[in-house]
Amino acid sequence: MTNVAFVALACGLIIGLGALGACIGIAMMGGKYLEASARQPELMDKLQGKMLLLAGLIDAAFIIGVGIAMFFATANPFQG
Repeated sequence: MTNVAFVALACGLIIGLGALGACIGIAMMGGKYLEASARQPELMDKLQGKMLLLAGLIDAAFIIGVGIAMFFATANPFQG
């Protein structure tokens, strides 16, 4: 395999595992939000704002990973 193939494989792993982690994190957070809202409905507004903030931060980590993968895909530092 050439260096370009390894870069393509690494980019796919970065994007794929980042997406998987973000999906699992948001799913777990959403489930806990629903549990907390069912237990204490009066806190639903406060919890919703915090949940949306954390969802944005989780997605930001994935988007940074996509940016790094696209950098490696377009500006290949391994080619001569």
